[in-house]
Amino acid sequence: MNEKLQAVINEHSLLLDSASLTTGLCIFLLWLTIHYLNTMVHEEDRTYMDPLPFGLRIIWPFIQIISFFFCSLLPYELMERVEKRLQHTGVSYLLTAEQFIALRIISTIVGLLFGIILINAMKGEPIWVLFTTIVGFILPDIWLRDTRKRRESAVIRAMPVYLDFITMAVEAGLNLQGALGQAMEKAPPSPLRNEFGIVLRDLRAGLPRGEALRRMADRLDVKEVTSFVSAMIQAEKMGSSMATVLRIQAEQRRNERFQRAEKQAMEAPIKLVGPLIIFIFPVTFIVLGFPIAMKFMAEGMF
Repeated sequence: MNEKLQAVINEHSLLLDSASLTTGLCIFLLWLTIHYLNTMVHEEDRTYMDPLPFGLRIIWPFIQIISFFFCSLLPYELMERVEKRLQHTGVSYLLTAEQFIALRIISTIVGLLFGIILINAMKGEPIWVLFTTIVGFILPDIWLRDTRKRRESAVIRAMPVYLDFITMAVEAGLNLQGALGQAMEKAPPSPLRNEFGIVLRDLRAGLPRGEALRRMADRLDVKEVTSFVSAMIQAEKMGSSMATVLRIQAEQRRNERFQRAEKQAMEAPIKLVGPLIIFIFPVTFIVLGFPIAMKFMAEGMF
């Protein structure tokens, strides 16, 4: 009996060692394949791009490989639409259109693998694989939408400060290019600072002032920025005082910021109703009703 048990144990140990060796060999071959494909990818110049976050740095070799070998074959119209979306969200400083599509492919594959592992671990229904795959597919879009909202909020919040600096510089005798340089130097960091930096670069390259500002409005696609650019272009065409226009725009943007703050303050009690009903009220009823229920139980009424 002991000999049979020992034989079974040895057989299982041999199978475990074989499985471990096979897994290690597969991982090694996969690493060699990825390393070889990565050497075929052209090195990217990220001098003028944002640094990669930690999560993207981990999967960056896979993104580069997929974007180089697969995404370059996709239609130009699709790439252009994706590039416009990235510009409107500010992610174009981090990813190209090809790299974003590669990120979506990787996210979809990860969702598929997670669904397979989930149904094998929990003996669930195969529908979970479809669900996790769809979640993996739309997760980059959710990230883009959240990034867009945060960027738009930061631009609107910083715009009055930048307009104040530009107005003071113009009233002091500087032209618009010099005023933008002073605003970028003195104002706090913001996505708007990057956009004004691009405007300065376009102006130094010889682009007309109205065209440089219009390009900024197209990139940001924010109502307040579009209104500011339209007022500046109109003032330039009509020969109006630029300092006066800037002062009016700064005051209007500041009033709008106060109005948004008041609106959010008035919406706060309404937004608190849901958490109160879901979390606070049930706990309060339990705290109040528990002693009463215990008293009734002690008196034998239940």
